[in-house]
Amino acid sequence: MPVSSKQQWRGAATAILAVSLVACGVVTDPATRLAADLGDGADRLPLREGATDAVHHATPSWPGQCDGPYKVQLDRVGAMIVWCSDAAGNTISSHSTSSHNRAVDTAQTFIVDKGAGETLIVDLERRGGRAVITGVR
Repeated sequence: MPVSSKQQWRGAATAILAVSLVACGVVTDPATRLAADLGDGADRLPLREGATDAVHHATPSWPGQCDGPYKVQLDRVGAMIVWCSDAAGNTISSHSTSSHNRAVDTAQTFIVDKGAGETLIVDLERRGGRAVITGVR
C-alpha cells in the first residue's frame, strides 16, 4: 500500500519533534545530563594553566528518574556510568555515555556512592590546555 504525502509529512514531523526533544535535553538520562554539565564546566574553566573549578550536578535531575541513592563511575578511559538504586539499595537502572570526552579528560577512575538527592561535585583543573577531572565527591 503506497504511503500518502500526509503520512510522509506526519512521519517527518514526528522525527523532527523527537530529535528536537533530545537536543533540548527533554528526553535524556542521568549520564547524558552529567556529561552536558561537565561540558559546560569545561567551557567556564579559565584557560590559564592550573585554573580550577567545580561542577555541582544535582542528581536526580528530573523527578521520577534516579530518585534514590546512586553511584557514579568516571573512568580514565573515558566511560561514565550512573547506577540508580531504590531505597533498599537495589539497582533499578543504569545509564552510560562517553560524550563528555570531547570536553574533559579524566586523570584516574573515580567511583562515588551518593545518597538520594545528594549533589555530585566534580573538580576540574586546566592541564595542558584541557579540562581534566581531578576529583569526584
